[in-house]
Amino acid sequence: MTRAALSDRPLSVDNVLAEVRHAGAGGLAVFIGTVRDHNDGRAVTRLEYEAYAAMAVAEMERIVAEIEAAIPGARAALAHRIGALEVGEMAVVCAASAPHRPEAFAACRRLIDEVKARVPIWKREHGPDGPYWVGWEDARCAHPEGAHEKDRREPH
Repeated sequence: MTRAALSDRPLSVDNVLAEVRHAGAGGLAVFIGTVRDHNDGRAVTRLEYEAYAAMAVAEMERIVAEIEAAIPGARAALAHRIGALEVGEMAVVCAASAPHRPEAFAACRRLIDEVKARVPIWKREHGPDGPYWVGWEDARCAHPEGAHEKDRREPH
């Protein structure tokens, strides 16, 4: 594995952790995002993730480098699934290490937050009402008067 990977196969927490372990790391933090059975009051039976792979990996690598530059002694790594996932499967594994616990937690939190905000990965949820893209709005559809940003669906 590299420090930033996309995979169409089940993810390994051990592989991601192996990328961040080092003798100077007193703290290791891990975040695992899994497919849940609901979102915004709707049942979810499975998800599909699609990505602009080359751009996604390049952006994930930039995020890892930024975190490592900002937090002395930190290492960060992640793997994100693409393709179809069932409820309960791991969608993303993020890990960070640092000399001390607070920095490891901060690096791991920053890693998942930046990935969700910046990486071109799209999520399609499937449920009883059919599939729908999360965070996508058809530009041809007008928003009801008075609709606010908080009323719109969040990206993956």
